[in-house]
Amino acid sequence: MTKSVALDLSAAEGVTPAPAPAARVRLSGMPDDRAMLRAAAELTRDLHTPKPLIYWSDFIASALVGYAGLAVAILAPAPLVAVLGAIVAILALYRAGLFIHELTHVKHAQLPFFRFGWNALVGVPLLLPSFMYEGVHSLHHARTRYGTDQDPEYLPLALMKPWTLPVFLIVSVLAPIALLVRFAVLSPLSLLSPKLRTIVVARYSGLQINPKFERRAPEGELKTQWFWQELACSLFAIGLLAAVFTGVVPLRAFAIYLGVVAGVAVINQVRTLVAHLWENEGEPLTVTAQYLDSVNVPTPGFLPYLWAPVGLRYHALHHLLPGVPYHSLSEAHRRLAGALEESSAYHKANYPTLSGLVRRLAANTMKVRSAG
Repeated sequence: MTKSVALDLSAAEGVTPAPAPAARVRLSGMPDDRAMLRAAAELTRDLHTPKPLIYWSDFIASALVGYAGLAVAILAPAPLVAVLGAIVAILALYRAGLFIHELTHVKHAQLPFFRFGWNALVGVPLLLPSFMYEGVHSLHHARTRYGTDQDPEYLPLALMKPWTLPVFLIVSVLAPIALLVRFAVLSPLSLLSPKLRTIVVARYSGLQINPKFERRAPEGELKTQWFWQELACSLFAIGLLAAVFTGVVPLRAFAIYLGVVAGVAVINQVRTLVAHLWENEGEPLTVTAQYLDSVNVPTPGFLPYLWAPVGLRYHALHHLLPGVPYHSLSEAHRRLAGALEESSAYHKANYPTLSGLVRRLAANTMKVRSAG
């Protein structure tokens, strides 16, 4: 699955292949593009309200299609049908799972019960409760944290050794095993050991890629949400393992479930590789510099809707306007692209293909090796 996503997609996306990787731009000290920031604020004032019908219908449909695909993968006697079911399950559950990103930005009063519904249908069954993202992802958007060692979702991948990229992807394959251990083993044991609990909260309670990041203990409403979500995930993980060990759930079905969750994690990790250019050297950046270190892939095509759904084709625009819901990002992009001149920084964060971005990232790591 990883290879099929990461290979050259230029022809399938129906666009001209990306040019050779551009020279790395020094982001530190870059001034803000005031005209772009002003236009972003003024032209999108009416696009900040989430539409509950779109959220609920999109999410529920994605989840139902995903679980239907999983059922086919488990029950189909024909291997080809089972594989097709697994592919559908991975893509649909990936889309449903990415609504966790919206949960961190939307005002919950505007989408009543959506957090509960998301956790009940996807968060708990996939062992990805929203508390592992809420309170973490917001730090990635903090002006003084983005791209620094205090950013849980940033690594200077473009400045690291070439072997870091395959390792970055391979680790995601182990995600379902790690999540089972987290909730079936570490959660119960941490109740008996305050020291272990501190470690679990700091190191194993966030969807992060920065190994230096340590999470603080939750407070307020998040503390309550955390308790119930972790309890539900622990009961699900323990129940699932018990059902497998007692033969209630066949090993084949369990393996397919793990494979589907791993597939979701791998696609998300590939998408993460091209969400940013990963070229910051660890210094705080201006809003414009953060935008230029992020990526839009607005070119029309079928594949971007699969690997970057729920608005993530406009990741740079999202960093510019984090309060705009996913269903309004395409309109926001249309307005800004039409209003701003070609010399504007806005156009410099737009790229044609995933494959071109992967090649750029790989080429930059090779430059690091050569320099070493």
